[in-house]
Amino acid sequence: MVKRGRIVAFFLIVLLIGSLIGTTTNGITKNIKLGLDLQGGFEVLYKVTTLDGKKVDKAALASTAKALDKRINVLGVSEPSIQIEGEDRIRVQLAGITDQNKAREMLSTQANLSFRDVNDVKLLDGSDLAEGGAKQTFDENGNPSVSLKLTSASKFKDVTQKIVNMGAPNNLLVIWLDFEEGDSFKAEAAKENPAYLSAPQVSQVFNQDTVSITGSFTMEEATTLADLLNAGSLPVKLDEVYSTSVGAQFGEQALQKTVLGGIVGIAIIYLFMLFFYRFPGLIATITLSIYIFLILLIFDWMNAVLTLPAIAALVLGVGMAVDANIITYERIKEEIKVGRTVKSAFNAGNQNSFASIFDANITTLLAAGVLFIYGTSSIKGFATMLIISILVSFLTAVYGSRLLLGLWVNSNLFNKKPGWFGVKKSEIRNISENVDTHDLPTIYDKIDFVKTRKIYYIISGALMALGIVLVSVFGLNLGIDFSSGTRIDIQASHALTKEEVKSELLKIDIDTDNIVISGDEKNIGVARLKGVLTKEEIATLKTEFHKTFGADPTVSTVSPTVGKELAKNGIKSLIIAAIGIIIYVSIRFEMKMAVPAVVALLHDAFLIVVFFSITRLEVDITFIAAILTVIGYSINDTIVTFDRMRENMQKKKRLKTKEDIADVVNRALRQVMTRSINTVLTVIIAILGLLIFGSESIRNFSIALLVGTVVGVYSSIFLAAQWWYDWKVKELNQKGVIKTVKEKRKTSDEPQV
Repeated sequence: MVKRGRIVAFFLIVLLIGSLIGTTTNGITKNIKLGLDLQGGFEVLYKVTTLDGKKVDKAALASTAKALDKRINVLGVSEPSIQIEGEDRIRVQLAGITDQNKAREMLSTQANLSFRDVNDVKLLDGSDLAEGGAKQTFDENGNPSVSLKLTSASKFKDVTQKIVNMGAPNNLLVIWLDFEEGDSFKAEAAKENPAYLSAPQVSQVFNQDTVSITGSFTMEEATTLADLLNAGSLPVKLDEVYSTSVGAQFGEQALQKTVLGGIVGIAIIYLFMLFFYRFPGLIATITLSIYIFLILLIFDWMNAVLTLPAIAALVLGVGMAVDANIITYERIKEEIKVGRTVKSAFNAGNQNSFASIFDANITTLLAAGVLFIYGTSSIKGFATMLIISILVSFLTAVYGSRLLLGLWVNSNLFNKKPGWFGVKKSEIRNISENVDTHDLPTIYDKIDFVKTRKIYYIISGALMALGIVLVSVFGLNLGIDFSSGTRIDIQASHALTKEEVKSELLKIDIDTDNIVISGDEKNIGVARLKGVLTKEEIATLKTEFHKTFGADPTVSTVSPTVGKELAKNGIKSLIIAAIGIIIYVSIRFEMKMAVPAVVALLHDAFLIVVFFSITRLEVDITFIAAILTVIGYSINDTIVTFDRMRENMQKKKRLKTKEDIADVVNRALRQVMTRSINTVLTVIIAILGLLIFGSESIRNFSIALLVGTVVGVYSSIFLAAQWWYDWKVKELNQKGVIKTVKEKRKTSDEPQV
């Protein structure tokens, strides 16, 4: 008898959740903060040094961050990000700012005001300025000037008295901004554009608390100077060691393209699940939609910043979230095939799939956690999204899918309808035959994965050897993240040529032959320089290129110090992730599985490196993120195989011959092959959506993910389990018999003598 109440409950739950999603999604997406790469903006990492050469302490960093915050308030930037990093660095992110040149100038200028005589003796400084005492005014000729209100009229009287006493032509009050050791009024006075602000002649004593700074200011320059003085001088010196400034047009197009790529990829995944898994596939599409909504909701709650890599992590997360559904549904199908009822198959499939899903997600979390700890700002965003994706996908796929599908299963509607689960009646055995799921035939039964293992050893060995040679000869096309320098991204409304870009750069004294033209319409140009442009050169570049091409270029600079640190952190993160995986897999399985799994991961990572070396694709910071993501995904696949191997061993209880060990491996690989193929297809679909329709900014990132995904499945199927087999055979030769199940110790009630 069909229990219609459960079906009604299903529709009520779906209707309630659907209504919630429909009414709140728009508001949630509007609330989510967009990163620099999605709305344009400016990011800079400063190295902080004290003015007196002493070591920077926490107090100095805190006061500097506070001073920077005051300056940012002047700029009118909403929700800026100021973070203290390490012992002597501060990272500032200003998303959505329109005048990036002004922002850069205001942030790094010390704004240390001083009044001096012609002999450079300081008479007054910024501490003598009243709080908020600077404002933009006009002089008697109507020219922009800056009016200053001082804290003491008597002190200003004494200063003007000293200047008057020096007599003409030395009775000048020289006003400096950021006077440095070695600066000289006499040297600067001979220049057309002196470094000091102004040097008015003082012919009488002023007993007042106001003074006006006049000069050849524009209105904007006078306003900026007043704002700087009101914000206060910095207690330290700031040197740029890394910066990125993204034009608003770049960000807007990147957002549109990447969202489109994500929608296309997710839509195809939905169709795939519906076609292959029928009704459970429909449940999967519902829970995946809930998954996407929950991720956006959590991201909003966390007040996190959404970046291009974070969107990629969300889309990739959909492909990985499907994995939990596929594992469960494949298990349910197996249980139906051995003759179980749909209800008992549902319960057994859920129970048997839990360990695989749990272990696979934990190992992927390890890689994501390492990314978060050692990643830079945009990579932290990617790692944050990946971690949230893994946790939410576990909840929605394991518990959400079970709840919704369970309502239908327990309604008894599908009792005699296995076709709704993608199982043909001809495939179903009679329960009386007592056939175990491990004995079910598969279309892969003729493949002997163990017997042919040496072929794949040779193939992988040859690829590794060739790869070492190729990487040694060609090296890697390192981006500025690792090699240091400057990268300039230009977007034009017309097709570009290398000659045109080079010519425009030469006009502002920038010379480089490292220019690449890309984009569907050849309207994107990328130029790389070995040197690091100064903030003044970047300002000139942005101004001139905006005039020429109609949009601000994206300019990134990385100092040699930061480049080395990024490379070092990248290697460190890979090592830590590998160690973490070895420890976890050793605890949950055994060391003989952990080591082959990690060796397979390193094999995958190296082949991605080889591919990038051959194709000369640029290796940037997202490359490390891609490799760690591939490691997380690849170990996910390997863990599912090892879980089946563990089950097969427990069925046998003892391994007496190498044929027993081979049978464990072959059966496991045959049993998970459909799952592996379907999972890799869904992940590839998600990546291809980003690759074909997504932004140019993450194209290389998507390519690395695609190559790594394919290589990762190859190593999981043809290498990791086979290496375990060889190691296990050696153990068998030493022990004679390998016990796979702990036997209970027999006890006797007879008297012991």
